[in-house]
Amino acid sequence: MTILETSRLLLRPWRVSEAAIQRELWTERDPRVPPHRRIDAAGHPTIAELEDAIRTSSTDLLAIERKATADVIGYCGLIGSGSTEDPELAFELLRRTWNQGYATEAARAVLDWARSSGHQGLRATVWPWNTPSRRVLAKLGFTETAPTPSDPTRTLLTTLRL
Repeated sequence: MTILETSRLLLRPWRVSEAAIQRELWTERDPRVPPHRRIDAAGHPTIAELEDAIRTSSTDLLAIERKATADVIGYCGLIGSGSTEDPELAFELLRRTWNQGYATEAARAVLDWARSSGHQGLRATVWPWNTPSRRVLAKLGFTETAPTPSDPTRTLLTTLRL
């Protein structure tokens, strides 16, 4: 079980009781995000569906908890850490916590963990319109290259060598 700590944050596995926070993240997503990553017309995913996903998931996307208030504000972690490719850094925070440095702080902790775990590099992809995420990734040392071949609407950021 991976648990990471910074001066202000604790990154840890999700608890089933936090499914409502995951759903809030889904409801806040920009309308330009593909439909399969937003709440659909029938209201899916529901809190119950997200609870089930937390129970059965073995993801490396960790809940971001603020130490001072013990509230979960989003997630940060790696996608595809078990594959032969470099894993992808991913993060998402509740809008009310934007512009406070939490995404950069959490992502930096994940970078350090990835490095100490033996990963040689990380990659990141982001939609060109997602300026806040692009700024976070630039602060971490990623540089923008080109659209991804599999999805030309997303910008590939260079793999960050660790």
